Amino acid sequence: MDIAIIRPVSNSIQDCALTHLSRAQICHRTAQRQHDAYAQTLQSCGIEVIELSTMHDQPDAVFVEDTVVVVDELAVLARMGVASRRGEVDSMAACIGDFRDVVRIESPGTLEGGDIIQVDKSIFAGRSSRSNGAGIEQLRDHLTPFGYSVIRVPIPGALHLKTACTYIGRNTMLANTEWVSQEHFESASMSFIDVHPDELFAGNAIVLDGCLLFPKQYPKTATRLRDQGFELRLVDSTELEKAEGSLTCKSVLLRRTTGT
Repeated sequence: MDIAIIRPVSNSIQDCALTHLSRAQICHRTAQRQHDAYAQTLQSCGIEVIELSTMHDQPDAVFVEDTVVVVDELAVLARMGVASRRGEVDSMAACIGDFRDVVRIESPGTLEGGDIIQVDKSIFAGRSSRSNGAGIEQLRDHLTPFGYSVIRVPIPGALHLKTACTYIGRNTMLANTEWVSQEHFESASMSFIDVHPDELFAGNAIVLDGCLLFPKQYPKTATRLRDQGFELRLVDSTELEKAEGSLTCKSVLLRRTTGT
């Protein structure tokens, strides 16, 4: 990836929307310090980081991934499953329009970027409490003309598909298989690395050039990844995890294409 779009942590982060976790105290200063280290790590891997303005009136605005789905040919702006978050999307639209043609998910569809995993031309779309069937069908309509196939994946036990699993390269998925079934990835003949059973939220990582960006708070799963030959770059992500945020939630990653 060439570009990462990020946004600072809102000072209202304590009022974030929660679905599966009980509310816990979030230290804004610690959350922003960890987010800064995350951005610096991306930069150290040769990624250009674009920082959007802070949205203090939108508690979850740091989780920019949810606002858009980006492929090489197009950007699909989300319609958030939580109505209180829909004010985040137009700010992303103004930025992403510099890099891609833009379309939108419309009512009654809902779709959040955290529910989308791309593996080449296969798009796995989580049917979660945040993304509904109408939203996934609209995504299919937008992407099919470009040769993508959209595969619906039920997610009954996690906030987003990427809460349960992420693609880590080498035709491999890192997953909590208690939250997502391997059968939905059979079309891609995917291999799986299971998270350690003591680390249920460890199924989220970012593929960088030659390594994985991975949360430091999951050492047992980190050992499993290293045992399979993966090199890791570790970052702290404890504070925003209290807001149901994973590493991928905090950036929109995209490739530069001709003319951008």
